[in-house]
Amino acid sequence: MTRYFFIVLLMGLVGIAIVVKGAMIMFAERQYWQDVADRFVKENVAVKPNRGNILSSDGKLMASSLPEYRIYMDFKAGGEKKDTMFMNHLGEICEGLHQIFPDKSAAEFKRHLLNGRKKGSRNFLIYPKRISYIQYKEAKRLPVFNLNKYRGGFHEQAYNQRKKPFGSLAAQTLGRLYADTALGARNGIELAFDTLLKGRDGITHRQKVMNKYLNIVDLPPVDGCDIISTIDVGMQDICEKALVDKLKEINANVGVAVLMEVATGEVKAIVNMMKANDGNYYEMNSNAISDMLEPGSTFKTASIMVALEDGKITPDTEVDTGNGIMNMYGSKMRDHNWHRGGYGKINVTRILEVSSNVGVSYLIDKHYKDNPQKFVDGLKRMSIDQPLHLQIPGEGKPNIKGPKERYFAKTTLPWMSIGYETQVPPMNILTFYNAIANNGVMVRPKFVKAAVKDGEVIEKFPTEVINAKICSDHTLTQIREILRKVVSEGLAKPAGSKQFSVSGKTGTAQISQGAAGYKSGRVNYLVSFCGYFPSEAPKYSCIVSIQKPGLPASGGLMAGSVFGKIAERVYAKNLRFDIRSAIDSTTNVIPAVKAGEMNEALCVLNELDVPVQKQFPEQKKKELWGHTQAAPSAVILQGQEDSSGTVPSVIGMGAKDAVYLLESKGLRVRLNGVGRVKSQSIAGGSRIVKGQTVVLTLR
Repeated sequence: MTRYFFIVLLMGLVGIAIVVKGAMIMFAERQYWQDVADRFVKENVAVKPNRGNILSSDGKLMASSLPEYRIYMDFKAGGEKKDTMFMNHLGEICEGLHQIFPDKSAAEFKRHLLNGRKKGSRNFLIYPKRISYIQYKEAKRLPVFNLNKYRGGFHEQAYNQRKKPFGSLAAQTLGRLYADTALGARNGIELAFDTLLKGRDGITHRQKVMNKYLNIVDLPPVDGCDIISTIDVGMQDICEKALVDKLKEINANVGVAVLMEVATGEVKAIVNMMKANDGNYYEMNSNAISDMLEPGSTFKTASIMVALEDGKITPDTEVDTGNGIMNMYGSKMRDHNWHRGGYGKINVTRILEVSSNVGVSYLIDKHYKDNPQKFVDGLKRMSIDQPLHLQIPGEGKPNIKGPKERYFAKTTLPWMSIGYETQVPPMNILTFYNAIANNGVMVRPKFVKAAVKDGEVIEKFPTEVINAKICSDHTLTQIREILRKVVSEGLAKPAGSKQFSVSGKTGTAQISQGAAGYKSGRVNYLVSFCGYFPSEAPKYSCIVSIQKPGLPASGGLMAGSVFGKIAERVYAKNLRFDIRSAIDSTTNVIPAVKAGEMNEALCVLNELDVPVQKQFPEQKKKELWGHTQAAPSAVILQGQEDSSGTVPSVIGMGAKDAVYLLESKGLRVRLNGVGRVKSQSIAGGSRIVKGQTVVLTLR
C-alpha cells in the first residue's frame, strides 16, 4: 500500500510541476517565447503572380514576362569532396561556359573561377550579365553545376523581365514597365490594362521546421489575364518598313502611320517614329494620338462637307481662283501653284483634286462669314472636335475655335477652312475619314479586343459608335466620289494603285513655331495623306503624317507614296484564292486551246497526254482548219469545211494562224489588239474579193 501511495504522490507532483511550468510559460514567460517564435516564422510574405501576356490579333506573342538570371558559385559548399571534383572538371566547365557565352574565352572563365576559389567566396558571380532561361538551363547541365546548391554550390538569382519578341514593332502602343517592375507600368496598353495584366498578389508565411524554412500558402497568387490586341504583326511590319524608308529618304524628324479596319475601328498597325541623335528612328512618343498640330489640307474635306450638307454648294459649284492669289481681309491666300499662274475657274471637285486653298477658303468665307458659328456647328455635327477617349492614355483633345472665343478674327474662318488655326491629332483625322468610308458611321478606334484567362474570355471590348451618322447619305455619296477623283485625277496619284481604287486627301502645311510664327529660321512642314481602300467597298483606312524640315514638301509625293505602298502590300496580304481552283498533281488539266490547224493541235495534245475528242476525219499531209471546245474531261476538236471561194472564219484563232489563213486566200489583214480573234470585219462565209482588207480585233 505504501508503494502505491508513493507512486501516486510522485505522479501528482509531476502533474503539478507541468501545470506550474505551463502557467509560467503562458503568463510569466509569454513575451520571451513569443519573441523566440518570431525568429522562426515570417508572416505575410507577398508572392508575386505572373503578369499576363499581350497577344496580337492573330495570337502571336507581343509582350511577355520571361525570367532572367544571374548565376553564382559557393566555393565552400560541399567541402573538400566538391572542391576536388571542381578542379578535376575545371577545363570542361570553362569550355562549356565559353560555348554558352562566346564573348568570354575558356581561359578567361578559368582565371575568373580560380580567383573566386582562392578567395573562398560563397556568392561569386560567374558571368557579369543577366542570362536567359535557356542559357541558365545549359549552364545547369555542366559538371558540378548540375548538383544541388548545397553539394555543388551553383546557385542563381531570378529576375522577372518584360520581353517583346518582335522588338520595336508597336513598342510605344504596347507600352513599357518601369525598370523596377514593382512600380508597375509606364504607358500604353501595359498601363491602360494594368489591373487585368498584373493579377493579384498571394500571401505566404515562412516557418522554420527542423532547420529548414517551409513556405506555407495562406492565399495563392492569381496570375494576370492575357490581353488580345488588335495589332496585326504583318501589317505593323509593312507600315513601319514603308514609313521608315521614306523618313530616311527625305531626312524627316517625325513620322506617323496608322492603319485601321473600317467597320470595327480596330487599329491593325500604328507606327510612331522620331529621329534620334544617332540619326536612326525609334518609337519614343505616341505621336499618332498626342501630336497637336494644324492638320492642313486633310481638313478641307470636312470644310467642304459642311457646305455640301448645308446646301450651300454642290460638287459642280465653280470658283474663279484667278492667278492663285486672293486677298482675304488684308492677308494673301495662296494656292501652291500661284507662281505658275493658278488654276483659274474650277469647280468644287477640282478644288479638292488640286487642293486649292483659294477655292476652299473663298467658298467657306462667302457662305459663313456672317454666321461663322454655323460653320463651327457643322464641324461639331461631324464630331471632328470630340476627344476619342481611347483605350490607351496620352491622347490630345482637338482644338477648334468658335467665334466667341479669344483671337477669333475675320481671317480665322478662311484659314480654319484649310486646316490652320485648328489643332487635331492624326488619330482624330483618321477617325473622321474612317467614318466617310464606313457609310457615315464614326466608330471609336480600339487597340484591345478582349481579356483572356486560361483560354476563356473574361471581358470583351466591342466596337463603340461615336456618331451614328456624320452627314446625310447624299453628302456622303458626293464626298466619296470627290475623294476617289482626288487620287485618280488629282494631286494624290502616288497614293493610288493599278490593282484597286483608292480614295483620300493630301495635306501640306507649315508647322507653327508658337510665338515665333511659321517662318522663324528654317520652315518646318507637315506632309500627310489620309484615305481608305478599296474605294467601292472600303476595308481599311490609313493616315500617314510626316514632319520634315524645309522644302521640298509634298503630301502626295511623300506621305501619299507611303500610303500607296502600305495599301498595296496590305491588299496583297489579304488576297484569298478560291480553293476550288487548286489543282491536284494527279488531275488531268484540260487546257484552253485556240482555234487553228487541227492536226497540229491534235499532235501537241497527244504529246501532253491531254484527253481529246476528235470530230473530224483524219487527213494526212493536208491542212485542216477548225475550232475547239473545252469539255470537263477532254478537248473537243471540230473541223470546218474548206470552201475556196469564201472568207474563212478565224474567230478564236491566234494572230499567227489567222493572218496565215486569210493571206493564203488572197486577203490583206490589219490587226487591232492582242490575244485571240474576237471579231473580223468581213464575216466568215462571205465571197472572197482578192486584195480586200480584213480588220481583226483581238482581245
